[in-house]
Amino acid sequence: MKSKFTWIFTLLLAFFIQFAFAQEKTVTGTVTDPTGMSIPGVNVKVVGGSGQSVQTDFDGNFSIQVSVNQKLEFSFVSMKTQIVTVGASGKYNVQLQPSDLDEVVVEAFRTTTRATSNVAVTTITAKTIEGRPNANFIQTLQGQVPGLNITTGSGQPGANSTVILRGYGSVNGNVEPLYVIDGMPLNVDNFRSLNPNDIESLSVLKDAGATSIYGNRGANGVIVVKTKKGSFESPLRIKYLGTTSFTRLQDNKYNKMNSRQLLSLENRAGKGLGATLTQDEINNYATDTDWYDQIFRTGHSQNHVLSLTSGGKNLSSFTSIGYFDQEGVVAKTSLQRFNFRNNMNGKSNNGKFDYSTAVTINYSKRSEASNLGTGAVNINPLVGANNGAPYLSPDMYTNGLDLYNQYTGTGFGSGTLLLSPLMLMDILKTGTNEFNELKMLSNFQANYKLTDDLTLGTTFAADYTQNVGLRVQDPRSFNSYVFRNSGEDYLGFQTESLAQDFSANINTRLNYNHTFGENHNIDASLFTEYYKSHFKSFSATQNGLNPKVFVPGNGAGYIGFNSDTSPFYVPDVSSSKITAGLFSYFGSVNYSYADRFGLGLTARRDASYRFSETNRWGTFWSVDARWNIDREKFMEGSVFNMLKLRGSYGTTGNQNISGQSIYNLPNGSRTLFASGSGYANLPAYVVGQLGNSDLKWETIAQGDIGVDFEVFDSKLRGTVDVYRKTTKDLYQTSPLSAINGQFSQFANNGSLRNSGVELLVSYDVIKTTDFTLTVTGNGSYNKNEFVKLPTGSVDNGTAINVVGGQLNQYYVIPYVGVNPATGNLLFRNAEGGLTETPDNGDRRMTGKSYVPKYQGGFGFDANYKGFYLTAQFSYVQDVWRFDTDLDGLQNPASIGVQNKSTDLDRAWTPDNRYTDIPSLGFTNKGFDFSSDRYLRDASYVRLRYTSIGYTFPAKTLAKTPFAGLKAYFQAENLYTWTKWRGWDAESPRSEDAYQYPTPKIFSVGLEVQL
Repeated sequence: MKSKFTWIFTLLLAFFIQFAFAQEKTVTGTVTDPTGMSIPGVNVKVVGGSGQSVQTDFDGNFSIQVSVNQKLEFSFVSMKTQIVTVGASGKYNVQLQPSDLDEVVVEAFRTTTRATSNVAVTTITAKTIEGRPNANFIQTLQGQVPGLNITTGSGQPGANSTVILRGYGSVNGNVEPLYVIDGMPLNVDNFRSLNPNDIESLSVLKDAGATSIYGNRGANGVIVVKTKKGSFESPLRIKYLGTTSFTRLQDNKYNKMNSRQLLSLENRAGKGLGATLTQDEINNYATDTDWYDQIFRTGHSQNHVLSLTSGGKNLSSFTSIGYFDQEGVVAKTSLQRFNFRNNMNGKSNNGKFDYSTAVTINYSKRSEASNLGTGAVNINPLVGANNGAPYLSPDMYTNGLDLYNQYTGTGFGSGTLLLSPLMLMDILKTGTNEFNELKMLSNFQANYKLTDDLTLGTTFAADYTQNVGLRVQDPRSFNSYVFRNSGEDYLGFQTESLAQDFSANINTRLNYNHTFGENHNIDASLFTEYYKSHFKSFSATQNGLNPKVFVPGNGAGYIGFNSDTSPFYVPDVSSSKITAGLFSYFGSVNYSYADRFGLGLTARRDASYRFSETNRWGTFWSVDARWNIDREKFMEGSVFNMLKLRGSYGTTGNQNISGQSIYNLPNGSRTLFASGSGYANLPAYVVGQLGNSDLKWETIAQGDIGVDFEVFDSKLRGTVDVYRKTTKDLYQTSPLSAINGQFSQFANNGSLRNSGVELLVSYDVIKTTDFTLTVTGNGSYNKNEFVKLPTGSVDNGTAINVVGGQLNQYYVIPYVGVNPATGNLLFRNAEGGLTETPDNGDRRMTGKSYVPKYQGGFGFDANYKGFYLTAQFSYVQDVWRFDTDLDGLQNPASIGVQNKSTDLDRAWTPDNRYTDIPSLGFTNKGFDFSSDRYLRDASYVRLRYTSIGYTFPAKTLAKTPFAGLKAYFQAENLYTWTKWRGWDAESPRSEDAYQYPTPKIFSVGLEVQL
């Protein structure tokens, strides 16, 4: 009987095993994007059960073992994750949709999803950055991220941008975010050496829950950059991206005069060449030079990127080579850049060990204009472009010596600034201002799973930058002759400089990640981090060069130095060496319950080299939480696909309390002495800096409440955040008695607050197989005010900081207009009356500042059967600046030596008493420098970017060697709506004077995949 039972049991067991195997089968398919193009490297994973996963091959195909009713999860960077339930069919073709608000969210040292993130973070993908004709990827982000204000105040190729996140958090210290590229924290960087096309994703971390884990460096937010990598078990993929661009000067509204207009004005004023000309001579004057054409040009740019991606079972690789060449709109300005990057990822057969390496080598060479932003009429080329008299001919210039003879002679224009455009032609032809930069970034990461739940990891990252500069004033140039000393035979100078900056960051971590039961998950990590940075620079200037043998940059033409050499030719030599460092230990704990609730805690201790031992350590912390309301039963059947409430509060620190660089103020706690003059002007050592051993970190406390939502089948998606950020222990000067040898001392004394609201929305207006249309928009409001100051207010001349007021609000005399009785300027005094002779006591707080209150962007993406059109607008509102360029063009004092605006044609006369332009001979010009006469609204709306192109469908390319093909046209800074009259309303400055304007850029491009 027992034997019979055993036989029956065995038969039933075999039957069930056979049934189970019959239910498991091989499923195949192809994964494509909305255009029908195959997507290699998509991760296809069995949900639950074995957890088996594969990746799609080069053609987007996959094959995987799975049972009926099990689910397959398809995931890929920048695409929405899709889940398919396996039924009777053996083939599943899946089309992944782009994720505008990416589901994958990078939070400092961990990666999560949008639904399970507790913090305020905005993610930008490669789609936004790739193919844009910008040397700096930061410039592509303007108007894309709510609360992120990016201003590029210079069109110089490779110029830096100013980046402010959620308002200014410091008065004298660093105000820009920390950048982390593949695990390497970087100080403020111009990023001209980083190839934007290598970037896979960029995450902007905003609130304390996201940034406090960076402690002393997270005060102003954090921007985490991840570069591209290869996929395992993926064949070789080759991609080429090329663009050709043309740059043009933006328009301005200064209404500059032509020759006849200027000569007529000079005739009326009795000044300059026009003073003695008859009207017929003026009408027949032939020369009419547009100095814009002599100083500016249409620049040509090209960008070529070749990338190779491949992967085997345990090793994958991404390699890119790039060449970027951009001509600036100012003559002789340019940037050339060469890039090489290799990112490798590896893993062991058992999956316990994985590692990655990232190496990038970048070399750039740039040529810059000199003395931008100054009124140097013989050096800054923008002065000549703006102020050059049109009746001068560029043919008047032949060489520096001839121009010097004109200037010192008795002929036309001698001894005046009238010849300044010719001086600037000379410096453009003879001057050299070049910089060569070598930048290398490397990163090594490794992780080992000690158990299924416990992982030990380490990251070593290094950043090396070398800058070599060359500045030459040619011995045959005009400036060399005009500034020659008596008895000086050899003129000109050459300055060569070398700066080396090396930083290393070592991070070691232990992570515990475990799920208890079905609903409880703990993700906890402990870290130690060590950062060290070294800077060294050297500069040598050779005064006096032999023009017969001089060649810029190679040392030829130097004057030999010995005991008989004239002191004129003694070289000037300088050097510096600075070290900075940090040591930190910190930890984080994240708890999740059934993907409905989440709680996060972080704490960090930092030690900085900058402060004395008593204040060396700083402690920073945060707590954050979320509630996924859409997961609750009472939300079943609602229009919400996602509804999440989150909040955070915590602190971060700022150790860069003096300027942007980590190297500034290395000895602020020490009293330093310098050589100077003492009693009876005798040589002596004097107090150069009065140390303060109580100096410490600036601490930022920030609270944030946010809502993330998706409704109507996720057609409408968005985020709303409300925040308050308060900086305590502001680094500022405090007054001292002169008995201390100094009138002031730096101390932590003050508090500054930023409060604001941010909104980000995206809506799929149309979404069919052939046609998609998505509109997006974002906006932010930020209020900035002082809570505490050492003396209640700080007067900075035309700006003032006062408790209750915003940062650097303008403090000026109210300008009323032109006095109809006299033609002079008219101002309002402190008593409310009118006066032509105000004083500083008549200044008033305006509530206006160059720090904007409103900013954001909006746009749309349309795609019809492979044809696409994209447009992005950005806007900034309630921002004010002084227009010093306009002041110069309206100033009648320089009639006869500089060009003017046609605004002066409506100047006050006895027959034209009611006007906005004073008389040509008005006598109180100096008072308008401290008034709001030239304070202008610089708000704008700009068509930042537009692109139109065609992506060839996969079926069209089926019989070609191409896996993908796209052609497009795009334009940047195409049009700006603004009241600002200058070249560019976008600027981080409080005033504009002879700055390098940002250009319009028109490009055609081609993207090819093999």
